[in-house]
Amino acid sequence: MRSFRILLFPFSLVYGAIVIIRNYLFDKGFLKSTGFNIPIIGVGNLSVGGTGKSPMVEYLIGLLKDRYAIATLSRGYKRRTTGYILATEQTTAIEIGDEPMQFHIKHPEIAVAVGEQRIEAVPQLLYDRPEIKTIILDDAYQHRSIIAGLNILLTEFSNLYANDFFLPTGDLRDQKDSAKRADIIIVTKCKAGMHESEQSKVRNILQPLPHQHLFFTSIRYGLPYHIIDRSNRHLNRNTEVLLVCGIANPEPLKKYLQDETKSYDAMYYDDHHIFSFDDLKEIRKRFNSISHEEKIIVTTEKDAVRLIKFKEELQALPLYVLPITVSFLFNRAMAFNDLVVNFIESYKTGDHIQPE
Repeated sequence: MRSFRILLFPFSLVYGAIVIIRNYLFDKGFLKSTGFNIPIIGVGNLSVGGTGKSPMVEYLIGLLKDRYAIATLSRGYKRRTTGYILATEQTTAIEIGDEPMQFHIKHPEIAVAVGEQRIEAVPQLLYDRPEIKTIILDDAYQHRSIIAGLNILLTEFSNLYANDFFLPTGDLRDQKDSAKRADIIIVTKCKAGMHESEQSKVRNILQPLPHQHLFFTSIRYGLPYHIIDRSNRHLNRNTEVLLVCGIANPEPLKKYLQDETKSYDAMYYDDHHIFSFDDLKEIRKRFNSISHEEKIIVTTEKDAVRLIKFKEELQALPLYVLPITVSFLFNRAMAFNDLVVNFIESYKTGDHIQPE
């Protein structure tokens, strides 16, 4: 696979040239960026694939939702609708996409909206929900038509943007220099016991600017809960697991199951896969083929929002959802929280420089 991607190097040069020209046009003002008189937090990355945007957005939701009226605005990747949609009680993942649906289910008290043209979606969202005081833009680092007052850039520990190259040879969808626009850089999916020497090594590779704040996070898995009745189930070394997932990077999850269970089988699907009845039949068939008595099916929260439509069929199936949260390393959670809250509070005092 790697050798094949190297053969695509000429296409990477063309793609990279287009990206660089686009950024130049924004930097010089030939393409316009618009600001809004409200705190907007942008969360994104420079690469394709799973850098942990959804867990970080959820972390921000948990941090802010009891302090402010907040909203999330996403593109709604791979949904089967177009245009602006504000989630309601009747909304499905097909209409707004996996991640927004996940936010909506877990945090029904906040506004969750999608829209490809976010420059048009922001005013509509503020019209629909005028009480909103803060907007979190999900996966919006390259969406430069909107000025985010606080830009949070994520990069995966095992695939740092500084060591990467443009698509399709590498995984970069933006140029490395775009990292200079970040206020906060977060290295995600680090080992929980990461040593300070590794932190220093990564810092030397990324070389953050003096004004940029660098953080390191790891994934923390929670207690699995049944997809329908939400009853909890502990994993142990006597449990055999059938993993069902369609996510960009399942490696951390595979490693976790290897460490925590007796053994596991796996059924992998494309990222954002829309599950069918045939898929459900195959899942049940594979699960029934496991002879061990203590066995369960495990899936991710992203996949769960696409499986929940089979509610009646899943009632009797031991299908458990494994939640994940972000854990800041080196006792830096409070420092990150303060940066985010102080950014929002600066709008109240007028200390923040309003975007043009």
